[in-house]
Amino acid sequence: MYVVMRDRIKSEKCEGTKVDSTNYIDGLRHKDLWILSISTDFLVNIARDLQNFYVPSSPAMQAPPPQISYGASDPSLSDRLLYPHVFRMVQNNHIHNMAISELLEHFGWTWVGIILSDDETGEIELQILINRGSCLSLQIPVSRCSDQCSPGSRKKTRETIHSCCYDCDPCSEGEISNITDAENCIKCQSDEWPNEKRDRCLPKVLEFISYQNDTMASVFSGVSVFGCLVTGFIFRIFISHRDTPIVKANNRNLSYLLLFSIILSFLSIFLFLGCPTDVTCRFRETSFGIFFSVAVSSLLAKTVMVCVAFKSTKPGSPWRKWLNVKLPYTIVLLCSSIQVVICVIWLSISPPFQDFDTQSYPEKIIIQCNEGSDICFYSMLGYMGLLAAVSFVLAFMVRTLPDSFNEAKYITFSMLLFCSVWISMIPAYLSTRGKYMVVVEIFAVMASSIGLLGCVFFPKCFIIMFKNEKNRKTDLLGKRK
Repeated sequence: MYVVMRDRIKSEKCEGTKVDSTNYIDGLRHKDLWILSISTDFLVNIARDLQNFYVPSSPAMQAPPPQISYGASDPSLSDRLLYPHVFRMVQNNHIHNMAISELLEHFGWTWVGIILSDDETGEIELQILINRGSCLSLQIPVSRCSDQCSPGSRKKTRETIHSCCYDCDPCSEGEISNITDAENCIKCQSDEWPNEKRDRCLPKVLEFISYQNDTMASVFSGVSVFGCLVTGFIFRIFISHRDTPIVKANNRNLSYLLLFSIILSFLSIFLFLGCPTDVTCRFRETSFGIFFSVAVSSLLAKTVMVCVAFKSTKPGSPWRKWLNVKLPYTIVLLCSSIQVVICVIWLSISPPFQDFDTQSYPEKIIIQCNEGSDICFYSMLGYMGLLAAVSFVLAFMVRTLPDSFNEAKYITFSMLLFCSVWISMIPAYLSTRGKYMVVVEIFAVMASSIGLLGCVFFPKCFIIMFKNEKNRKTDLLGKRK
């Protein structure tokens, strides 16, 4: 019998002698029994070397001698195919680990600190405990019960007995996490939004009708310029034929004023394009209100003059005293001044201003104009609608008066279109958000301007350019009844 003692191995290590299992085998191969009180690694090496020295034809080494250990506890030594001649006097670590896991489960311990060797054996022991549902903390505090939560997610505790076991939930909308195993997500600032992975906050997209990257800005600009050019062309026609009956009929100066207000209405569209500022917001909301009030007041004055002119034809009519130059201008000045006063009060007490809407859409910021005072805004629209309604009713009443150049029927159509546009604009304006609110306003301004221009002036331009024989005073007098 030969015994390799643990203290002998230690003494050789202290003396600097290299411990080699082959040295023992050369001198001890003829012994009958080996008792090895050494580590698992050394025992494995000796067992393999003895297996190599096994010579079936040799009487002395027909089989490797048995090796008995009272210190090696690695579970792999229980493999009879690899280590048929290794025996030990201690249980393997697997049984110990199973006993430990049973103990943890019995006492309900869910967070345990364990020191293990940093090798394959320690990893195997760790996996045994993890498979039983325990959460373990090693040389650094890291949970091994669950996979690590990547950036963009946070830990969520499972509804189990082990409170340290968790799932990984993606960060909520508007939140990020930029570290592994984050306990909580971080909310981005009001002007930022998470990227797709939700591990970084990015500046929100700014939304407005931009000249650079928005097709609508180009379309509206083109329509506005085209409308101005067409209106200017009609203006030039009227000035060139200012002495003809069709231009002189029903106050040509009111026609000039109406054309000029339509040009300004087309130009006001540019105040709605581009990034809003406090200045453009103030002019945007008030300009089209004043311009359209002047236009509708001009049509109202034209309609009143048609009515007065017809009633004054009767002998001794009291309406004759109203047939003077001052009446239509007084109507235009008075009706327009009321709208100007409303707008001045609006700008004085609570003017429109640039506003940043961060709530309507989570991923972008809407740069828009805040009306400031809703009462003033809807008062301006309401008064403009009142003028249009009065003009429509009055024009409808006098549309059948016998006059070859009676504009009342054209004013009726223009006011019907005008009222329809602005009545439908209000619910559409209230039901949209962002730049599409501006689109609704622009569409209302464009449609109203085109309606006034087409209904009132296109018929006259057609007669001037293509039916000049009807543009005579004799024709005007001859068709009166």
